[in-house]
Amino acid sequence: MTTIESLQWRYAVKKFDENKSLSEAQIETLKEAFNLTATSYGLQPVSLAIIKNKDIQQQLVAHSWNQQQVVQASHVLVICIPKEHTEKDVEKYFNLVKEIRNTPDEILNPFKEFLMGSFKQKTQEDLYQWNKNQAYIALGNLLTVCAIEKIDSCPMEGFDPVKYDEILGLAEKNLQSILVLPVGYRAEDDFMKDLKKVRKQTHEAVLHIE
Repeated sequence: MTTIESLQWRYAVKKFDENKSLSEAQIETLKEAFNLTATSYGLQPVSLAIIKNKDIQQQLVAHSWNQQQVVQASHVLVICIPKEHTEKDVEKYFNLVKEIRNTPDEILNPFKEFLMGSFKQKTQEDLYQWNKNQAYIALGNLLTVCAIEKIDSCPMEGFDPVKYDEILGLAEKNLQSILVLPVGYRAEDDFMKDLKKVRKQTHEAVLHIE
């Protein structure tokens, strides 16, 4: 299938086949795709929790507006951001640049000083909103990769982040949940499975400015 055909195939699954599971290779693809997601300045202020435990998934249903996809899915992906983002995170990024690219300090320092200065001027609320935007970029990337890999998914904002963080032990890892993405295989009796996709005409959604 072409990329466009894959995107037409994709939809927000309403019922997963509980008898089918994703392979380790498929999960590795999603992990690598997540890690390769574009983020502002390349700082990667996002983490991914992968849940494959039916007892935990069942606990999460009550805190997901009772959406059964959370327990039906093969795996549940939870996109997280730091509870507190500090200059140390910027420092780690530049240390990684030096390690991987062997870039001299004289080249890195001007950009590093710019980012450090920018972070000092931001409140934690500013950083929360910025990091949250990065989480949505990661979600979009995962949805596209899932479509291309023929992995079904259902993006969710409708959940209680506080309860998710508590059940998954995220707070002690300095993380908070932002988005949820159950993944697996659509059920044959999902009523949405064969419905036509509802979208504007492309010419209505796309502007050409020349």
